[in-house]
Amino acid sequence: MAKLYDKQLKSLLNKAQEKTLVYSDGNGLGARVSPQGKVRWQFRYKVEGKNKRIDLGDYPDLSILKARDITKQCREWLANGHDPKLKRELERSATLKPITVKEALEYWLVEYAEDNRANAGKHRAQFERHLYPYIGHLPLEQTETRHWLECFDRVKRGIQGKQRPAPVAAGYVLQNAKQALRFCRVRRYATSRVLDDLNISDVGNKQRKKDRVLSIPEMVDVWCFTEGTKLLPYYAKLVRLLMIFGARSQEIRLSTWSEWDLEAMLWTVPQANSKTGERIVRPIPESLVPWLKELKVASVDEEYILGEEKQPEAVSQKGRLLWKQLGHSEKWTLHDLRRTFATRLNDLSVAPHIVEQLLGHSLGGVMAIYNRSQYIPEKRAALDMWLEHLDMLSMANENVIPIRA
Repeated sequence: MAKLYDKQLKSLLNKAQEKTLVYSDGNGLGARVSPQGKVRWQFRYKVEGKNKRIDLGDYPDLSILKARDITKQCREWLANGHDPKLKRELERSATLKPITVKEALEYWLVEYAEDNRANAGKHRAQFERHLYPYIGHLPLEQTETRHWLECFDRVKRGIQGKQRPAPVAAGYVLQNAKQALRFCRVRRYATSRVLDDLNISDVGNKQRKKDRVLSIPEMVDVWCFTEGTKLLPYYAKLVRLLMIFGARSQEIRLSTWSEWDLEAMLWTVPQANSKTGERIVRPIPESLVPWLKELKVASVDEEYILGEEKQPEAVSQKGRLLWKQLGHSEKWTLHDLRRTFATRLNDLSVAPHIVEQLLGHSLGGVMAIYNRSQYIPEKRAALDMWLEHLDMLSMANENVIPIRA
């Protein structure tokens, strides 16, 4: 079978012709020469008896050897039952407009995390800070492990004068990025296994299991602090509600007055604000109602119970410094107030499953499947006893205003 040569094609290039001519190179590959002398490669084939063709590119931009390689690929697609024209369009689309790292991570955030992760906003903020500025624009399928490791190392070691070292955060970002890439791969949105072999220990540290519980004197200090003038009103209200309900800071930070039914005496945390994705119903102690009404009057033009919405990073940062302001010798965070709440309620002989319900934890085992009770009376009794306990503690310190006052 005759083959085409560069010399032959060059003699036809940009030379006027009387009509369109087609020269065969074999295996379905041909060179179409227009009357103006433009030479274009074409692959001709049949699907179910119908003649089809694909324009592969112009000569000499596309050489003979490259045109033959593309033809070989097209013939393989055809042998495997694929239409070469459609397969080539898909391949070119993936090459010319690939999915970037940012597009892949945003796909996971929008399609999964925003509906199933209470901290989706935090995940996005971390991606925007640690990944997008450095590799967000790169095609995902072309990134290598080293590109990602550079980002994780930057988080782990910090940037002098700009960012403190955060090895735990590096592991946290890795975990979310791995889940995002797996989600994209399963959904056939984009394919990359670049993070599959990495573990938290490769990029940072695992979060240590915490067991910090505030002592009775420390609890009194915190309670007193929320009534003083040294703490901004926003944080004073936040800390007091954390101590009373044992809630997550996010549940209170995002709480709006629409969640607080002062007639039914119930605070309902919506699924969107719950870490577990389940609605949380907590009774409102009757003695707390006057204080809540004062808050509502003070924030009559505001949607949020705390008067405004602050970013989680700002709240966490403030919470990490409270122990220093109070002069405590051992560090504690806002989340430790929640652990203190749970521990003290158990010490007061509140049933463990009631404590778990107040914390907003999912009950385990068969109970999680069949028992849908909210235990409202039991939770109300537990919170009433807890407030009475806090009042008794506060009476030992003349600087504390009891919540029942």
